[in-house]
Amino acid sequence: MGVMQELRSIPNMLSVLRLFMVPVFLVLLLNGQFIAALIVLMVASATDWLDGQIARRFNQVTRLGQLLDPAADRLFIFAALIGLTINGNIPLWLALIVVSRDLMLVIVYPILASHGYGPLPVHFLGKAGTFALLYALPLLLMVDVWPEADFIVLPLAWGFAYWGVALYWLSGLLYVKQVIEVLSSIKSKSPKV
Repeated sequence: MGVMQELRSIPNMLSVLRLFMVPVFLVLLLNGQFIAALIVLMVASATDWLDGQIARRFNQVTRLGQLLDPAADRLFIFAALIGLTINGNIPLWLALIVVSRDLMLVIVYPILASHGYGPLPVHFLGKAGTFALLYALPLLLMVDVWPEADFIVLPLAWGFAYWGVALYWLSGLLYVKQVIEVLSSIKSKSPKV
């Protein structure tokens, strides 16, 4: 199946729609339109859930979808981190910790590609970390929408944030370990000169 054909599947179209929502979300967030930003984030989350359900149920899982879906998640996380840091909802260190993990993996991808491998499968811990961060960031945004509830919302948001960061980094380190194992197995199989 070609890329254009894969792109025409409903799950992949939903992932592309989510990618287009990222800049809309960020602009709304930076302009202080918190309720609208939250609505965009909720719609994006619904399309994320829906594209996964459709892909699995109707056997429309594609390689393109396996790349688009996490890319959309990462971009939403980055957009939320940028907006929430600029707006003062979160400290800069939190944004830097999350972004630095993905920068570490950006360095690893070309190493795999140079040996003929694509990205390794997403680990469950990475999905759990992303899930926790995708809950934490909207909750941190909700403090601006509903400040009277911050005594409930903030502990939940920071709980998800800390767990998300821990799981996110743990999955990143496991991914690096897998890459090292793959490269070691290649090296051990290559003929000695």
